[in-house]
Amino acid sequence: MQQSLLEPVADQLQSANPADWPVAAGWQPLVDDFFKSEQGVALLRFLAERLQAGARIYPPQPLRALLLTPPEAVRVVILGQDPYHGRGQAEGLAFSVAPGVAIPPSLRNIFKEIQRDLGTPAPAFPQPGGSLVAWAEEGVLLLNTCLTVEEGQPASHAKRGWECLTDSVIKYVSEHAKPAVFMLWGAHAQSKRPLIDATRHLVLMANHPSPLSATRSPAPFIGCAHFSQAEAWKAANC
Repeated sequence: MQQSLLEPVADQLQSANPADWPVAAGWQPLVDDFFKSEQGVALLRFLAERLQAGARIYPPQPLRALLLTPPEAVRVVILGQDPYHGRGQAEGLAFSVAPGVAIPPSLRNIFKEIQRDLGTPAPAFPQPGGSLVAWAEEGVLLLNTCLTVEEGQPASHAKRGWECLTDSVIKYVSEHAKPAVFMLWGAHAQSKRPLIDATRHLVLMANHPSPLSATRSPAPFIGCAHFSQAEAWKAANC
């Protein structure tokens, strides 16, 4: 039987009400303050309008990174830019795709560097495949700086307000969380460097893991050894 157009679709956003997007208790005051702000109200209005217009918006839970990784658990922060814009890909965590989904090139390069650096083989496909939920549950905050996107339209929700929230999250971790490792890959992530207190945290920077830049100078991602550096630093500081 063909699915009714009125039935919810599990892989896309269903609501512009942040009450439907749970977060860990430690993040709740920061999230509540954002959605009460001028930028937050404008963002919710925009999302409601796009949903009403029939737009397919991903992921279904924009704040999932803040649900799976409470502030007190953060040990590593990996910054992405935009959720994946293909159907069924985005699962609310930077660089992560839902189990069984083909692994995108940037994530393949991340797994390649982990294997080169630590000797850890890529995860089995299809389970867990490219899903990084286990990382999030172990203290890796996988944060995109923009948290929603429309199908087939990269950066379609950029500069609509999400960046105000995610900048606040980065600053909160910098100021209040235990010492952490920030992995800033590519120019966009590195633009957040001024928000991070490098006297408290380890900041690692390299090119983006995209095939377009992963092996290019001056800071190729392949060979960056960020994962072994993070392990050594955490052993000494956490």
